[in-house]
Amino acid sequence: MTQAIQKTLRDSAAMRWTALLLLALAMFCSYIFMDILSPIKDLMQETRGWDSTAFGTMQGSEVFLNVFVFFLIFAGIILDKMGVRFTAVLSAAVMLVGACVKWYAVSEAFMGSSLETWFNNNLNYIPLFDELGVSPFYEGMPASAKFAACGFMIFGCGCEMAGITVSRGIVKWFKGREMALAMGSEMALARLGVATCMIFSPFFARLGGEVSVSRSVAFGVVLMCIALIMTIVYFFMDQKLDAQTGEAEEKDDPFKVSDIGKILSDSGFWLVALLCVLYYSAIFPFQKYAVNMLQCNLTLTPPDANSFWASPSVTIVQYVIMLVVAAAGFASNFQKRKNMQYGLLAVSVLALITYCYMGYMRQSAESIFAVFPLLAVLITPILGSYLDHHGKAASMLVLGSVLLIACHLTFAFVLPMFKGNAVGGIIIAYATILVLGASFSLVPASLWPSVPKLVDAKVIGSAYALIFWIQNIGLWLFPLLIGKVLDATNPGVTDPTQFDYTAPLVMLACLGVAALILGFVLKAVDKKKGIGLEEPNIKE
Repeated sequence: MTQAIQKTLRDSAAMRWTALLLLALAMFCSYIFMDILSPIKDLMQETRGWDSTAFGTMQGSEVFLNVFVFFLIFAGIILDKMGVRFTAVLSAAVMLVGACVKWYAVSEAFMGSSLETWFNNNLNYIPLFDELGVSPFYEGMPASAKFAACGFMIFGCGCEMAGITVSRGIVKWFKGREMALAMGSEMALARLGVATCMIFSPFFARLGGEVSVSRSVAFGVVLMCIALIMTIVYFFMDQKLDAQTGEAEEKDDPFKVSDIGKILSDSGFWLVALLCVLYYSAIFPFQKYAVNMLQCNLTLTPPDANSFWASPSVTIVQYVIMLVVAAAGFASNFQKRKNMQYGLLAVSVLALITYCYMGYMRQSAESIFAVFPLLAVLITPILGSYLDHHGKAASMLVLGSVLLIACHLTFAFVLPMFKGNAVGGIIIAYATILVLGASFSLVPASLWPSVPKLVDAKVIGSAYALIFWIQNIGLWLFPLLIGKVLDATNPGVTDPTQFDYTAPLVMLACLGVAALILGFVLKAVDKKKGIGLEEPNIKE
């Protein structure tokens, strides 16, 4: 009888990793849409009149409802009450609705419509929010940016709900097994969405020689349809698992307000949450401006219009090479035979060098920044496996903060020194972007698997929701701040490739310093209270 109970989908490595793949593919699609306009910030200014403040306000709106209407808290309650599979499908459906609204907002059909007139004349003053200085709109904000912000708010509700759902789903399928490896692998695959976005968003926007920013967003909408399909397939897998185990997520213990109080009274939880908001605020908002920052600090000369490097086919070739980098590097971590492991690693490194060479020949800021997640894909499984077997999560968070500080200061002060040096500037950019991506991989591999060590299993959804809510405060604030700081420190600059990014980058580096301090405090608290953050996830 016991043997029969143990033979569930969760006990099959193939099945639990298939469940992970479905969730990761959904997040992959959402990561693409999240930054779909980031690599074409210059085109948004040229075609839709979005200055840095409008662009930053729209980008920050993604998490507005999560933060100020507390939607993430409700999402955590929904997750605890309704379970992973229901919440996964719901989150994908909400993301799709928001994506469709944002697509219409930047489409040519919106321009000149009665809806555009309404948005021009309304939402210029929001009572209370304007007084508090947190309104997602402002007088003079382009109508398309306002309506896009509305769609992005809806998308953000679904996206952050999906984030906590995926974390809960991984805990459900991998607890007591290779959980850190699973979380790190999920984030590695999902972050390939950032690279995909950087490659294909400008590709679709300029396809056929005619600029159309709505094509890029339409590409994202199609991917959100795919994400919904992935979550529906996962729904049936998860349902079968519950049927095998006798678990019924819909019948968890009733949610109590006191559960939140229990979580919030834990100092370890607060340290992890604050470290999370500081670190993620220095990464995600930066992604939204990174391509434009490179355009402003690198000397890029467009290739001849009739050459291979300016053709649409080079985009496809470069993306295929990127997939080879990611797939070979990722697979090398799972090889038992050393010759196979080193062979795949060599293929990954050679493909990465080829990719970087193609990015240089294309003289494209977006393809240069697209290397951001590639080193992370390679090392995240290594970090996850190390944490599963050896621990040291808090130490990795400290290391990640040090690398974060170094990268932002390099972008702020070293990269501008190479402007005019076509080769040197791009080499510095590539190296710094790869290290920043590696730094970012330290966080999911070490932070998220630590949360189950801090809270009871029955409120883990609420715990993740609270962390994401606190994180979202930073994700709302800093895109807006970067845009305002850019406009304030670049008065009269109208060319979107001539901004001075020093002040915003120093601001982001300061977040890294604060995260570093908190990392040391977390290590001390962990040692004093025995939370177990430095202990392995898999007990021998």
